[in-house]
Amino acid sequence: MKTDLSAATADQCDDREIVKAAVRESGLAIRHASERLRADREIVLQAVRQNGRALEFAALNLRADKQIVQAAIGKWAIALRFASPALRDDHDVVLKAVRKWGVALKHASGRLRSDRALVLVAVKRNSAALKYASDDLRAELEDTNASGRQLGTGAVTLARGEHEKPV
Repeated sequence: MKTDLSAATADQCDDREIVKAAVRESGLAIRHASERLRADREIVLQAVRQNGRALEFAALNLRADKQIVQAAIGKWAIALRFASPALRDDHDVVLKAVRKWGVALKHASGRLRSDRALVLVAVKRNSAALKYASDDLRAELEDTNASGRQLGTGAVTLARGEHEKPV
C-alpha cells in the first residue's frame, strides 16, 4: 500500500511508523512529516538514503550530521547545497560530492573552492565545475602555466608523465 503523506492528516504526519513507511517508499515524503519527525535522526537517515534531496527538509541540526549528509550526497551530490556551512567546509564531505558530480563544487565553502587538488578532482569529473573555483585558481587553470596544465576544451589536461597528487 502506497503511503502518501501529502494527503495525510497532521496526526498521521506525526506518526513515526506512518512516516517511516512513507520515506521508505519516497525519501521526499519527509517534506510532509511533522517538525518533530524531520528532526528524528533515524527517519531522516532513511529518507536521504532513499533520496538525497530529502536533506533539504531535515531539521537544521541534522544537516550538520556528517553521516546523514554523506548518505544524502551518496544519492545526490547536489545535496551538499543543504548541508550546514561547517560540512560545506569539510574536505571529506566536499570531496565525496565532487567525485560524484564535479559541479557540486558550487556549494563548497570559499576555502575549499580555493583548494587546488579538490578543484582538480571536480573539474576532472565535470569540466563545468571550473566556473565555481576561486577566481585566482580559475584564472590559473584557464591559462597554460609552467607546470604544464592547461585548459583545453573545458577539461584540465595534465602534461604527459605528470600525475595528480592524491587528495
